[in-house]
Amino acid sequence: MAIGSKDLAPSELRGMDDDRLVDELRKAKEELFNLRFQSATGQLDSHGRLRAVRKDIARIYTEMRERELGIGAAPAKESAK
Repeated sequence: MAIGSKDLAPSELRGMDDDRLVDELRKAKEELFNLRFQSATGQLDSHGRLRAVRKDIARIYTEMRERELGIGAAPAKESAK
């Protein structure tokens, strides 16, 4: 994957449970807010990171929507013994 986070590849997102996806989405949105703030104040060093974070957010939303529609499935939870 050329742009984006290595840990947010589609294959990695499929392995996350729903709670972890929501947590990753929250983190990505916070980072996007901070990057936009830096851009507005002229302190942003890497403008490519804005694009990468937006793509990460889109990947997370796509995975969540696939699960909602039944196209994708959350990983099976291990039962406690």
